[in-house]
Amino acid sequence: MEKKPVRRIVTGHDADGKAVILHDGATPYVGQRGEGNVISLCWITNESPVDLSHARDQASQKTGVPPPRNGSICRVVDFAPYNGETPKGVDHHEILKQMGIDPATQGHMRHIFTHRTRSIDYAIVLEGEIDMLLDDTEVHCKAGDILVQQGTNHAWVNNSGKPCRICFVLIDSHDPPAWKKNWKPKK
Repeated sequence: MEKKPVRRIVTGHDADGKAVILHDGATPYVGQRGEGNVISLCWITNESPVDLSHARDQASQKTGVPPPRNGSICRVVDFAPYNGETPKGVDHHEILKQMGIDPATQGHMRHIFTHRTRSIDYAIVLEGEIDMLLDDTEVHCKAGDILVQQGTNHAWVNNSGKPCRICFVLIDSHDPPAWKKNWKPKK
């Protein structure tokens, strides 16, 4: 799939305390899984509240899908159209490890890309359409939709035939109570 650049504009302060642009241009932190999804990392924080006193490029650190403990991550993912075939010889646990996710923390596997993270995720569909599979249901999302995900088991599947671009902001959380046995939601 084509690597479509994501312009990243990061502000900060100069030595006199004036607001300045620290970075303006296509993010250089771009990865691709096989012929499929393109991941453009925009920013990472490592603490909450966030330390705004440094000027280093926070996106330059190595990371997986989940945000750092007590931190956050912002990335744009371009999802290639799904051809309906499950990759042969691909192990679900290996996929999770590549994503930086401990397989022991995972729930039901509905799809080869099913995963969950200990985070609240804001997924903003910028272009295209995509389906998000949950354990027993799914939801169709299109450009302009915003999905708030609270540590749920899910997989993204692009059945539209065209690329789909989503901006994800993941913020670390405590382990969701739903991950515990015999848990019931509050009413």
